[in-house]
Amino acid sequence: MIVVLKQGASEQQREDLIEWIKSLGLDVHLSIGKMQTVLGLIGDTGSIDTELIEGLAIVESVMRVTEQFKKANRKFHSDDSVFEISGAGGSGPKKIGDGNFMMIAGPCSVESEEQICAIAESVKASGAQMLRGGAYKPRTSPYDFQGMRDEGIGLLLKAKKLTGLPIVTEIMDLSHLEHFCEVDVIQVGARNMQNMELLKQLGRTNKPILLKRGLSSTLKELLLSAEYIMAGGNEQVILCERGIRTFETATRNTCDIGAVPVLKELSHLPVIVDPSHACGIARYVRPLTLAAVAAGADGIIVEVHNNPEKAMCDGPQSLKPEEFAELVKAVERVRAAVNS
Repeated sequence: MIVVLKQGASEQQREDLIEWIKSLGLDVHLSIGKMQTVLGLIGDTGSIDTELIEGLAIVESVMRVTEQFKKANRKFHSDDSVFEISGAGGSGPKKIGDGNFMMIAGPCSVESEEQICAIAESVKASGAQMLRGGAYKPRTSPYDFQGMRDEGIGLLLKAKKLTGLPIVTEIMDLSHLEHFCEVDVIQVGARNMQNMELLKQLGRTNKPILLKRGLSSTLKELLLSAEYIMAGGNEQVILCERGIRTFETATRNTCDIGAVPVLKELSHLPVIVDPSHACGIARYVRPLTLAAVAAGADGIIVEVHNNPEKAMCDGPQSLKPEEFAELVKAVERVRAAVNS
């Protein structure tokens, strides 16, 4: 249930109403927007008398929400959410959401200190605001490279210290959480999107969570996974479309560009696109990136490698540093055209 307050309602009136609602056994999500203040009532609201609430002097309107996702719902939070992510070395915070576009780039997998630091310097020079890199790698085959694990996180932190770029890397299991203390954004991959126990635990952290859509998951299921994190108290969730499995075989996955406007309509959370995993082919990354920007995405996460031919993981979908530099320029042109 959503309660919209009238403009001019005092803070004391609002707090009195919240206290009364909580006395009924409900939780209240407060959203103070640019144009209106909304109270989201969470719990069993079936016995709540909507006419009684509507009759209160400070209440503009009341409506019931049928969707199962509440905190992620735009009805609960009409303004776009904006998250700040800080880097190292005194670099200012980077923002994502509500017109703040973020370019995230780096290798699929951390392979060495020389590799990750060189790529970090190159993508920063081209305009990236965050560095990605896999330390723990979920692979389909048990015989493929599984990543450098906690050593890989250590190398990411060296690249962060060198460039000031915040880092994002994927968590695989609850037991790994202790190694993520200095990671700026924790990524939940497609395979773990519905690992509910992991999502619950991440809901108790205070770090932004980059949540990737599952290979065969609906947008509703993605939003409900975000709800698991937010219900635990952590409302800093970034949604990521990374391609879904369809009958098409020309590309690794099918990039659902349409997910961007749909998610933006349903939720206030930032939405980014991963064109690298979505197609699995480097030459398609640029057009998919530009399509995502035109569709209204809040950011892009792209794989960049200084020697894709010898990459230990996902080389065929990785851009070279000079290709990423050109992509950033193209993104800026499309954003300027869309916003003009």
